Amino acid sequence: MNSPELRKIPSVDRVLRALGADIAPLPRPVAVAVVRRELAGLRETPGTEVPAMDELLSGLRAKLETLRRSRIQPVINGTGIVVHTNLGRAPLGPAVADAVRAVALNYNNLEYDLIKGERGSRGQYLEHNLAVLCSAQAATVVNNCAAALVLMLRHFITRAADRREIVISRGELVQIGGGFRIPEILEASGAELREVGTTNHTALADYEQALGNGTALILKVHQSNFYVGGFTSAPPARAVADLARRSGVPFVEDLGSGALLATERLSETNPGSAIGHERTPAEALHDGIDLVCFSGDKLFGGPQAGIIAGRLDQIRALKKEPFFRALRCDKLILTALQTTVDLYLDGALAEVPVLRLLRAGEAELRARAEKLKETLQALPIRISINHGKTEVGGGTLPRAEIASVMLELIPQGCSLAELAARLRAAEPPVIGYIAEDRYKIDLRTVFPHQDRDLIRALQAVAAEFSGNAGNLGCPVEKP
Repeated sequence: MNSPELRKIPSVDRVLRALGADIAPLPRPVAVAVVRRELAGLRETPGTEVPAMDELLSGLRAKLETLRRSRIQPVINGTGIVVHTNLGRAPLGPAVADAVRAVALNYNNLEYDLIKGERGSRGQYLEHNLAVLCSAQAATVVNNCAAALVLMLRHFITRAADRREIVISRGELVQIGGGFRIPEILEASGAELREVGTTNHTALADYEQALGNGTALILKVHQSNFYVGGFTSAPPARAVADLARRSGVPFVEDLGSGALLATERLSETNPGSAIGHERTPAEALHDGIDLVCFSGDKLFGGPQAGIIAGRLDQIRALKKEPFFRALRCDKLILTALQTTVDLYLDGALAEVPVLRLLRAGEAELRARAEKLKETLQALPIRISINHGKTEVGGGTLPRAEIASVMLELIPQGCSLAELAARLRAAEPPVIGYIAEDRYKIDLRTVFPHQDRDLIRALQAVAAEFSGNAGNLGCPVEKP
């Protein structure tokens, strides 16, 4: 860039003064860093024409707003996906939030024995209660389910230099959200993959033929995020467990979704729903599997964590692994998890939001929808109420169909895409979806206490695209 162009670049201070209150939502050092980076880019790019001040400020405001809105914040989930990975998976209930708040605001006995008055064991209470809940000899926790699987793989393949093979059915070489591929996880752990069977058919003899002196363990991965129909078959887990035991080979199952109750009972309050049975840790361990792992923030309804349950000797061995320390959870996750576990053990399942959302009756949802429609009837938005289907999400129960009720919106002052964008910019943001030439909000995934926020967001957006708040009372064509 030549000198005349360089002289056109304003100073950082001048730009900050011109931005004024636009930087207020962000810490000032953050806004300064954004401005400096933008101006440095102009200086370091030869031939770049320096934009006019108004254009420069407009671009900076957009970047500051993009950065501000990337902060983690509460949103209204109108997508109808209960365990939505992009929206934080399982929300936590008041009891869990209160417990976390109490621990966060004070010192705590994370690694202190209150009886002996000396250093204690981290997570002792949680591990004991998890084992009870899972009907296991022992249990432990790491920071997510992928970490749990990697820890187990590393442990078993490093016990002997010549035992590095992981035996797994081809039909279980799955990929779940975020590019998490089982084969890549196995290879990253230093394991050698030994595939058996075919995509749709695996026999017990396939496992038997694959076992040898180089076998470190047999791995079973639950197909929780997809299903294969038609001509399919696989040996019962109990038969594979018997084979593993006779061969002296550990048998591990990645359950993934973390169902701790009979999932088919979740549809009892929704006659039009169909939810299949999801394998539980207790069932897997009863089949003779040595160790299971599953996520804490899916169907279990707790915080992000990887839970491992099973044989006492193997849990103890895992906790002695040097790698275990790098994967352990902090005080807040342990607190949230132990509170969630206690809710299950106390039978207080209504206090686990994921379970409450899945169990909400269609009549309850329709009553809320009618009230919302009545409150919003004066807006320049055509609002109708319709039936829908909710998804569990989070790579769980892919065939589940849960009857739901949704608001369907057709704005009269902007496009559907504009409505969606403006609702995402609301406080709190509203996340719905566009389908069948309508903007849809599934009320099963909107908490009742969020209805007021949803009303305010729609009123504010309607005021924007109708010109001013005074137009909110204009006649609306009824659907």
